[in-house]
Amino acid sequence: MGKNNLKKSILVYNNNTGIADVMEPLLVSEGIRVVTVSGEGELQENIFKRQIQLLLIDIELDSKGFGGGIKLLMELRKRNRVPIIVVSKQNAEAAKIMALNAGADDYVTADCNPLELLARIKSQLRRYTELVNMCANIDSIYRVDDLEINDIQRKVTVEGREVRLTPIEYKILRLLVKERGRVMSISQIYENIWHMQAIGADNTIAVHIRHIREKIESNPADPRYLKVVWGTGYKVG
Repeated sequence: MGKNNLKKSILVYNNNTGIADVMEPLLVSEGIRVVTVSGEGELQENIFKRQIQLLLIDIELDSKGFGGGIKLLMELRKRNRVPIIVVSKQNAEAAKIMALNAGADDYVTADCNPLELLARIKSQLRRYTELVNMCANIDSIYRVDDLEINDIQRKVTVEGREVRLTPIEYKILRLLVKERGRVMSISQIYENIWHMQAIGADNTIAVHIRHIREKIESNPADPRYLKVVWGTGYKVG
């Protein structure tokens, strides 16, 4: 059992697929605490009252269906920055893109291999812990023209205006800013951020890049900072 996992807690919402029942023994064996809730009120209460490092959400809601789950996901993302992994019975690419657009950091189908989901959860927890502990490097301030990333405060500003990014968006932008001028492929970005082999990562990265552009660019269609190099990848500067 890893020392760094001892105090981590994940919140599981809407266990209709039974994913929590399958995953809890695996998570507990890794020293990760599991809190399971079934109602939206209980969900909101636990997010704010407990120290939660990750949300695992079964997105098909009983009375509201997939669309209701997407709406809930958007509301959750507006109010918190913890990683969110969506579990769904739907394996269509369109469903995955909808969830990522709504603010999910990752998307898995309900029939996925539990060990794969465990690896994804641990990867997200590592990434979130890295973001929380960034203050250790007091010199980590990166600038590209009027874009500034302050790792001390985990804060992004453009022309003095603060930009709120999700943890994944933050880490992608930080990676590209640190590698200013270098074109990074989709595989390189994915493997740096998720610490997993990039298989079918194109849409995942494209969605996050679009979100970042919408937040940092005055004209996302003609970006000043985050640019695509067609057929190769993305770069800043």
